Amino acid sequence: MSSALPGSRLDLVHRIGAAVLGAGLCVFGVLGVADRLEFLAVRGKVVMGLATNGLLATISLIVGGILIGAALRGGRSSSTITVVVGSLFLLSGLVNLAVLDTKFNLLAFRLSNVIFSFIAGMLLLFLGAYGRFSGGLSADNPYYQQRHHDDAPSGTDHTGDDDDAELAAAELAVAEGHATAEQELLVLEDARRRAYEAYQHAWEAYENGRNTNSPVPPHWQGSAYPPWSMATRPRPRRHVHH
Repeated sequence: MSSALPGSRLDLVHRIGAAVLGAGLCVFGVLGVADRLEFLAVRGKVVMGLATNGLLATISLIVGGILIGAALRGGRSSSTITVVVGSLFLLSGLVNLAVLDTKFNLLAFRLSNVIFSFIAGMLLLFLGAYGRFSGGLSADNPYYQQRHHDDAPSGTDHTGDDDDAELAAAELAVAEGHATAEQELLVLEDARRRAYEAYQHAWEAYENGRNTNSPVPPHWQGSAYPPWSMATRPRPRRHVHH
């Protein structure tokens, strides 16, 4: 699922999805209630291409009102309610498929109702989970930020502090003459690292001096000649013996 819509735009997707589907269920329920259908009729009346009775019309009104209320409340509520209602639609489709054409068909379902329940359930699940339940959420996604706002980088800092303390203890042990082999190796590696960093720093300073067309870089000022230029070194005179 895409996570390209952060913040308010993602909330808008969830709220519009919940509001549109909620409004559709409300219209279906109002039409069913207006016809004064029998509440528990096994063979209901067809409304908007779907069979319904008084119980199904009432449930549709309630669920539609819940979806609209969630849309008015906010994007996070819309996402959660839409996922829950979508799951219930899928469950309803499975249960009513099992009791189709039996006396336990209390919602007057027909095959068209079952198909609609599956389609509506999957659509609701998709809209509710869009940009929320995914392994690739972007850093500006509000749900990603909520999950990671307690993740502190202190673990890395503590690791660095532990390393510094271990190095300091190793240097002290070497100075006092009772260091272990591991401590001596740690101090040696740190010395090599520092020497390499110093070399890198000197080389960068030399390159910066060349790039600014300075005749003598600041760190070589006072020298008799630029040490990188072999041509400026004084050459010894050769004595010719006759």
